[in-house]
Amino acid sequence: MEDLSNIRKSIDEVDDKIKDLFIERMMLVKKVSEYKSKYNLPIFDASREKEILEKKSLNFDNLELKSYYLEFIQYMMDLSKDYQKELMNLPSDEDSLGD
Repeated sequence: MEDLSNIRKSIDEVDDKIKDLFIERMMLVKKVSEYKSKYNLPIFDASREKEILEKKSLNFDNLELKSYYLEFIQYMMDLSKDYQKELMNLPSDEDSLGD
């Protein structure tokens, strides 16, 4: 069995890769936001999100982790929508909840 510190080191390395990919993804989201703003398109596209989740589900064979992966993808999409709202100076979902 591997030493716990080695396993954690490997997790840290994966986390660094995820960080870089996250930044790359969000920079692309920024471009999407600029496009949507220019052409007055809505941030949320339910059919697009459904299509993404279905496609990701079909391409993920690890049944033990599949639901976690889809939750992760959904969370990334939610973060992307929040970032687009911020870039477009729109109220966030929390702002619309009231006091």
